[in-house]
Amino acid sequence: MKAVRLVEIGRPLVLQEIPVPPVGPGEALVRIKAAGICHSDAHYRAGVSPVGPLPQTLGHEIAGVVEAVGAEVRRIRPGERVCVHYLLSCGHCYYCSRGSEQFCLEGRMLGKHVDGGYAEYIAVPERNLVPVPEEIPFEHAAVMMCSSSTAFHALRKTRLQPGETVAVFGVGGLGMSAVQLARGMGALEVYAVDINPDKLRLAERYGARAVNAAVDPVSEILRLTRGRGVDVALELIGLPLTMQQAVRCAGIFGRVGLAGITRQPLEVRTYEELIGKEVEVIGCSDHLLQELPLLIEYARRGMLDLSHVVTRTVPLEAEAINAALDALERFEGGVRTVIMP
Repeated sequence: MKAVRLVEIGRPLVLQEIPVPPVGPGEALVRIKAAGICHSDAHYRAGVSPVGPLPQTLGHEIAGVVEAVGAEVRRIRPGERVCVHYLLSCGHCYYCSRGSEQFCLEGRMLGKHVDGGYAEYIAVPERNLVPVPEEIPFEHAAVMMCSSSTAFHALRKTRLQPGETVAVFGVGGLGMSAVQLARGMGALEVYAVDINPDKLRLAERYGARAVNAAVDPVSEILRLTRGRGVDVALELIGLPLTMQQAVRCAGIFGRVGLAGITRQPLEVRTYEELIGKEVEVIGCSDHLLQELPLLIEYARRGMLDLSHVVTRTVPLEAEAINAALDALERFEGGVRTVIMP
């Protein structure tokens, strides 16, 4: 089968011919219909976040059709439409037993530690497959497996309550989902912060109030909230500046969720920005399998609409995929690009 793979850190991905993966007793073989290109994949290619072993097939946003199943598979059938939870966990360690499989002691991630979705097929454990209703296109289901689910997890981690206000820093793939999900979860007002006017206009279509990050977004959010600040601020970019801004726009008892990836430290004025207001800074890592059925139901009911978020599709070709990753490194390239093998 064809697969587009990371062979060397800091170098473009290459197209290779590799065997179709074997299917274990408790696994299913999925013919990939859509694989999202995530900003994390650009980080992996650049070496910002470690990947191994090489060569590695990137891609952790995956949806497709079950092609075959192992002898011990009972829940999933060939021909079924599915999306793939990208965290491979043991299912029995302390963290798995409490439903926090992103910290599994034996955990691995598709497209980072084992071969992922930039390919024609993938074999995964049955428990990692979530049925996808016909109403949801494959390209939307794929994107939901990281950008939407990460945003959903971050909103849940920051304990968003109906009637509260939210600031979303970065309205790319994660941010557009965060805006819609926050509204669906009952947020009174959602402020979308970005420098891209096209993304801000799209966020407004989803019910957010646009805040241009080219000017002082903290002052603008404080003005719009009459000095109160927001109850929840999500930073989805991974820049120290926007992390600081997220902290500084949080009001009394505010919760700041950090999901953007960076190697750089965050500096805060601890008394003025945290202690004096009892503001919480919360790390938001990945998402949980148990969250996916509800997320899919949001999409099925139209409360999460990705029709304007998936802005481009590309074939399973190295040149097109590398160009999409290059654009992500420049913070360009529309909202979300999806590979359609």
